[in-house]
Amino acid sequence: MRTFIEKLCDRYKVSETDVQSLLNCMEEVHFKKRDLIVREGTKNCNLYFIKTGIWRAYYHKDGVDTTIWFASDGEAAFSVWGYVDNAYSLINIEVMCDSVAYCISRTALNQLFASSIGLANLGLRLMDHQFLQQENWLISSGSPRAKERYLNLIKETPELLQYVPLKHIASYLWITPQSLSRIRADIARTGT
Repeated sequence: MRTFIEKLCDRYKVSETDVQSLLNCMEEVHFKKRDLIVREGTKNCNLYFIKTGIWRAYYHKDGVDTTIWFASDGEAAFSVWGYVDNAYSLINIEVMCDSVAYCISRTALNQLFASSIGLANLGLRLMDHQFLQQENWLISSGSPRAKERYLNLIKETPELLQYVPLKHIASYLWITPQSLSRIRADIARTGT
């Protein structure tokens, strides 16, 4: 638990007191591999903090799943549509391995934000983090070298290789699974 709190404090630049206040109002929930936390076309206004596990967000179009983000220990996960606008989600959020998370409804969270400047700042930092994550994904999709994108992703979140099928990692990198296999073979052969 201590490491989890430290990750939250470090990632979102908030005090341990504020994180503990938030966690005291959240419910611990358990999910199994392949559970859908959010299903495209449904409403889910909850905010989750992942205590353990890896989740991915993706959309389905023309028979193809495209991964848009991964989240792991100490990260927030939510449907922006449900959280911000109480609208139907355009994405799915799937559990990649058995996971434990903390959950709070949007209504309860807004009440907490109104009660504390520190917690309100946490809300702002969550949105800032979400914007940065999406822009990094969009910018990296234009990167000329898929190998560089893969190496950066694995450096930032090495546990992906243990729990996430390569086809999902490939879709996140905007490449085919075959291209990712060639990149991995090249890295194994050359060491870089």
